[in-house]
Amino acid sequence: VQLQASGGGLVQTGGSLRLSCAASGRTFSRYSMGWFRQAPGREREFVAAISWSGATTNYADSVKGRFTISREIAKNTVYLQMDSLKPEDTAVYYCAAGDYPGPGGMVYWGKGTQVTVSS
Repeated sequence: VQLQASGGGLVQTGGSLRLSCAASGRTFSRYSMGWFRQAPGREREFVAAISWSGATTNYADSVKGRFTISREIAKNTVYLQMDSLKPEDTAVYYCAAGDYPGPGGMVYWGKGTQVTVSS
């Protein structure tokens, strides 16, 4: 599975961004998908994940109620809608694919996209 994230950028506090991750290669619909992020000087952390069917979603506590993960199987794409952004959301965001929708379930990783939230 090859993954390509896009949609990052610079936004003010309280603003919104939508990240996209286009998948190619093996059957996209069979994999759970996830988003992770890594801020400078910090370890990569789990953000959100969605099951292959879309029926199950999981979020980090820090983004619950502000971020929404979704997928469009026909377009082999997963999205991360980010609202009410805060400076602490600044990071490189990575999409991933794997066997289950959780922090430890990812096997394939894409290159990241930078998100910067100004105060």
